[in-house]
Amino acid sequence: MKSSYSESYKQAGVDITAGYKAVELMKAHIARTKNEGCLDDVGGFGGCFGLPIAGMEEPVLVSGTDGCGTKVKLAILMDKHDTIGIDAVAMCVNDIICVGAKPLFFLDYIACGKNIPEKIAAIVSGVAEGCVQSGAALIGGETAEHPGLMPIEDYDLAGFAVGIVDKKKIIDNKKMQEGDIVIALPSTGIHSNGFSLCRKVFNIDNNDPLLYIEREELGGKTIAEALLTPTKIYVKPVLALLNEVDVHGISHITGGGFYENIPRSIPDGLGAVINKASVKILPIFDLIAKFGNIPERDMFNTYNMGVGMSIVVPAAQADKAIEILKNNGIDAYTIGKIVKSEEKVVIC
Repeated sequence: MKSSYSESYKQAGVDITAGYKAVELMKAHIARTKNEGCLDDVGGFGGCFGLPIAGMEEPVLVSGTDGCGTKVKLAILMDKHDTIGIDAVAMCVNDIICVGAKPLFFLDYIACGKNIPEKIAAIVSGVAEGCVQSGAALIGGETAEHPGLMPIEDYDLAGFAVGIVDKKKIIDNKKMQEGDIVIALPSTGIHSNGFSLCRKVFNIDNNDPLLYIEREELGGKTIAEALLTPTKIYVKPVLALLNEVDVHGISHITGGGFYENIPRSIPDGLGAVINKASVKILPIFDLIAKFGNIPERDMFNTYNMGVGMSIVVPAAQADKAIEILKNNGIDAYTIGKIVKSEEKVVIC
């Protein structure tokens, strides 16, 4: 690409050669994500992927797209860009695993005020790590330079994932029944939702010094470090669970917290009763409630509160499910049960 250069475009704010350098810096990270479906290298006009459908009667593609919200603002302030990509992947693959689908591939989109190749490569290194954790291949993406539309130091990151599941194995909540058990999969922290409220509570937009004070209740971490902790990716443990347990419903606890997300996996006529005392609330949520004077219901209606995903299983299989999850690195525990109810979730 050495022959591709435009001084006029550069003077307008877009250096196309920086884009080429960024791609070269990305390639080592992208190579880590290759799996059996990859057919070509990144750099063409479209990413090609061979579908692994052997043994499936009716393969169904499941897609998900999302971003990291205003968590990106904190990454920019901290000048730490190598983990935010994990969040972008997590927000997509954690959604499609709720259907029972195995992620196949991922594409990212980065919009930036100025393409600084080293920064872009750092962002993509996080995307690649998220893909490795979920088993998805990073088969393409786009970096768009937007001078005049956003400050040169700013960027935004979003992604798109595709997974596959045999139609007969799609998780069907019609099998859910009274007496089923709700299991919690712990989160690593805020994950990627509710950051607009965090920004207000901790005065993040003004880069408040409060963010950088080490706190005993956070294990010596600063608030900024705790907030930037990447979203947990649950794909591989949940796939292991699906192979051995009859799962009746999965909810990815994102924006809207318990009150919005848990009901999405519960059929009409049933509801989840969540034992509030059982929820292992992480210290960062206590700090948000304290500094922001946030009512408890608003906390449970905005944040995951330490539960990044909930899974509903038959009571007879609950102990087995927890054991499988623990054997796969997830310290799962019971937080409630399914009852006959017109109210989809009750926290008491």
